[in-house]
Amino acid sequence: TPQSIAETNHTCFFMFSAGLNVGCFYAVSTLLNRMIIEHYPGEEVNAGRIGLTIVIAGMVGSLICGIWLDKTKTYKQTTLAVYLMSFVGMVVYAFTLNLDYLWVVFVTSGALGFFMTGYLPLGFEFAVELTFPEGEGTSSGLLNCSAQIFGIIFTIGQGKIIDHFGTFAGNIFLCVFLLIGTIMTAFIKSDLRRQKANHLAETQVASVSVSVSAIWCPVKGDVSDTAPG
Repeated sequence: TPQSIAETNHTCFFMFSAGLNVGCFYAVSTLLNRMIIEHYPGEEVNAGRIGLTIVIAGMVGSLICGIWLDKTKTYKQTTLAVYLMSFVGMVVYAFTLNLDYLWVVFVTSGALGFFMTGYLPLGFEFAVELTFPEGEGTSSGLLNCSAQIFGIIFTIGQGKIIDHFGTFAGNIFLCVFLLIGTIMTAFIKSDLRRQKANHLAETQVASVSVSVSAIWCPVKGDVSDTAPG
């Protein structure tokens, strides 16, 4: 239940940190056009193309991160690495947005989309591991709820900061929270409950198979000995 999940400290930590990451991505995606036009007037078409670049890079990132996680089962390590790269990507994006090189914005935005969207499947899978045996729908719902709440807060907050201090300050605002989320992720206990349960089940099945084989083989031998020659 949501209450039992909330009572686990490292699970709450993860829900909070995951919400920070995805919330920052929502804010960047929502305010992207405004930030691009402010530094590159008249580039509305390219602003849309940059948004498309983020989406396509995110699709590739989600696929690669998902495959990597299935192969390695390194939930915390992969999640932390992608979170850290999301923070680095956001910092680079913040410092290069006003350089008057639009191709640089394409590259940094693509990297940002790759890691921030790639974090999504990692976050959902890690949440399922931490909250097992709770239902996957419950953990996914809580994670999505956290992301939506932070998305609203960050979009409004960054918009206000851009109004008063400019786009650089608005992006640094998000960088601060991504750094906080990265640090929080580093301190989360990697309690892979689902993996432990699956391993235990496989061990029990293997032991039962060995026991059945040990019983069945002597019986077959006895039958062979008593058979008429």
